[in-house]
Amino acid sequence: MTDIVLATLNARYAHASLGLRCLRANLGDLRAHSCIREFVIGQKSEEIVEKILAEQPRIVGLGVYIWNVEESTRLVAMLKSVAPDVVVVLGGPEVSHETNESRICGYADHVVTGWGDVTFATLCAQLLGGETPAAKIMPGVQPPLDQLALPYGEYNDEDVSRRHIYVEASRGCPFKCEFCLSALDKTAWAFPLEAFLAQIEALWQRGVRQFKFVDRTFNLKIDASLAILDYFFSKLEANPDDPPFLHFELIPDHLPDRLKAGIAKFPSGTLQFEIGIQTFDPAVQARISRRQKNDVAEANIRWLHAHTQAHLHIDLIAGLPGEDVDTFAAGFDRLVAMGPHEIQFGILKRLRGAPIARHTAAHGLRFNPEPPYNILATDVIDFATMQRLSRFSRYWDIVANSGRYTQTSPLILGNAPFRHFLALSDWLYAKTNQTHALAHERLVHLLHAHLLDVRGLDKAQIETALFNDYRAAGGRTRLNFEATDSVLPAPRPRKSAGATPARQARHLSAGDAAV
Repeated sequence: MTDIVLATLNARYAHASLGLRCLRANLGDLRAHSCIREFVIGQKSEEIVEKILAEQPRIVGLGVYIWNVEESTRLVAMLKSVAPDVVVVLGGPEVSHETNESRICGYADHVVTGWGDVTFATLCAQLLGGETPAAKIMPGVQPPLDQLALPYGEYNDEDVSRRHIYVEASRGCPFKCEFCLSALDKTAWAFPLEAFLAQIEALWQRGVRQFKFVDRTFNLKIDASLAILDYFFSKLEANPDDPPFLHFELIPDHLPDRLKAGIAKFPSGTLQFEIGIQTFDPAVQARISRRQKNDVAEANIRWLHAHTQAHLHIDLIAGLPGEDVDTFAAGFDRLVAMGPHEIQFGILKRLRGAPIARHTAAHGLRFNPEPPYNILATDVIDFATMQRLSRFSRYWDIVANSGRYTQTSPLILGNAPFRHFLALSDWLYAKTNQTHALAHERLVHLLHAHLLDVRGLDKAQIETALFNDYRAAGGRTRLNFEATDSVLPAPRPRKSAGATPARQARHLSAGDAAV
């Protein structure tokens, strides 16, 4: 019997919840009476409830996020239906704001908003001690970080060997970008560096080599940033054949020379930087309280591209209040020219509690009322155009961000990246009526047709680029535009849209035979 089950639905199995591990590490004497049970969105609610109840818990703590709130709502409703005596406590960003308006909170017994490390432990002690707190919604207490137990011992051997390991050297953010919940933070707080690095050393000794830092502003305090980089570089020097892989989120306009020197030492395949640009439009930046020196940010990104081996993943957001397609396109083209390895083309979302909502009336913001609360239209981008941008985002991921089309992408983008890719996106959707499940081989042939028949580019150049990209990505069938005397197998035939599925055809045949 386990008194407390800490659970959540992750987006993928490889994602191990840092939040649950923070909660368990800070349960004190109750930790021995608790366990973590993680699931993945898409699992049947009945199976999840069965696995949770197999632990015979008295309390279930559930982490709720924008990506899992719909399935979590079904889960909690079912759990309370079959086991009404089990106390359900919710936490996480999706229930920390506008709590009374959230349907899932109606099924729960208690909701901890904000920081849960201390408050959840206090609530569990009260419940297991026979007390019934009067308050359903309990604001989380924020203690000094040096009073919290670090969570890294909660990663088990399966986590270490098969899953992403998330770590945080700091919490919070001093910036006030209104699309982000971190705008509500007063500042950023650092964990004691010596204790943090001791825990990282323990993970290293257990075999962890990939560390994803979830800090909003890794390079806010340069001394701490350099200490962490120096720690990992010492590991790399000691054993170059067993390097770390490190993911950090960087502020784009804060890269002093001594941090540049630290970054430049790392070889290819060891550093990945996620850099939020979001918009280059100064009027939009001012409107959403985003402080960013655009020229400095651009110079730093160009320097990182030219002088380091770091993988650069840079974010833009479409649909910000007052930004139209033309200004977004100008920013997109500006970013492409800097040469990042990936551009995350995001669509604005109205996170619960985020200050971006204050612009709703003035800028005609129309958000999806259901998760993920994506923007549907603004006063300068209508719904049909926003749909086109959403498809652009999806196709961008499967073409430009996939890494499969390194030679073909420059042909697609040409001298007007946004305009050319939007034209490709519109054409692909008209041809396929789908944005998912496009097989690699089929997409190669679609790109060939677009570049040749629509764009009118040089046939030999198109086919050489596509052939090289297809083979480099593991393609092993003969492409339609290859010589027919190739020894490779012919392309797989595509089923017509009206073809009878094989299983149904078998049943029909059996029926005919029986007549």
